Amino acid sequence: MSKMRSSSKRARRGGALLAVLWLTAALAAIAFSVASTVRGETERASTLSDGLKTHYLAAGAVERALLWCQFGNRTAAPAAEGAKPNFHIDIPRMIFPFPTGEAVVEVIPETSKLDVNRASGQQLAALLLAIGADPVQAQQIAVAIMQWRSPGSSPLDAEYLSLGPTFRPRHASVQDVEELIYVKGMTPELFHGNYSRDNSGRMVRHSAFKDCVSVWGSIDRFDVNTVEPGLLAAFGMPPEAIERLLAFRRAQPIVTDRQMGEIGMLLGPVARFLRRGGGNTIYTLRATARLRTQDGRLSDLRKTVAATVKFLPPDNTPRYHVLRWDDQAVSEVSQW
Repeated sequence: MSKMRSSSKRARRGGALLAVLWLTAALAAIAFSVASTVRGETERASTLSDGLKTHYLAAGAVERALLWCQFGNRTAAPAAEGAKPNFHIDIPRMIFPFPTGEAVVEVIPETSKLDVNRASGQQLAALLLAIGADPVQAQQIAVAIMQWRSPGSSPLDAEYLSLGPTFRPRHASVQDVEELIYVKGMTPELFHGNYSRDNSGRMVRHSAFKDCVSVWGSIDRFDVNTVEPGLLAAFGMPPEAIERLLAFRRAQPIVTDRQMGEIGMLLGPVARFLRRGGGNTIYTLRATARLRTQDGRLSDLRKTVAATVKFLPPDNTPRYHVLRWDDQAVSEVSQW
């Protein structure tokens, strides 16, 4: 009898120990799950915080570039005798160091793009073909853009109205390039840009339609430092000449007449499509920012902010007018 009671006690103790072990394992699993969740949320909050800081750093870089542009802008009041301007409007890129990070600001004249309201159907079709559209698609979109901006009705009106939700084409000058994503035949890949592989397997970027056209653009000559390769191809510049120009301006910005002469000798007759500088007072300032980490290196997180600005005569206050602000801009600044 005593042996049975002893065995029963040992069984109960063993059961209690097993229960304690299972309870410990369950609590450990819960603790691990809670710790993982807390860690994940902490990292997510840190990433969101860094993203917000980087965004405001890019926005601050745009504001700083605006001030610098006024000091060197040709339409601004002349500097005092012997004073040197902080910035020359023809320099295509500035690097601004900040205590918390660094920003690169691209200065893009709107006349480095094709004027979508004055371009001919042939020019539009050539551009679309150069950025990756097939010949039939390029011609279809060019015709749709011409009808979109032309007064009166067009054969495509009924088709637009049949779509859901329905909308009507403007039948007037394009006010914003973003309108053109709605024209018949336009695709996100053409409008926003795309990539494809070349014969060696490398990824090659195709110029985005939105980066090649503007409502304030040009139709014959474009800024040598910032014109998109797709637009150069549309005007008949051969691929080898485009590569030579891109290599030249990657090495150094083209800011002198001597450099323009070198470009002329390098490219030959196709250099007639290029000029130095914007030619008017409307520019896009596009800033890409990165925070500095605790070890002093720049973070891999990038945020880009852009502003399209019209600089005004010196007797105006303020001396510039922001035509458009883009908090979700995209930049191809990769060598940084």
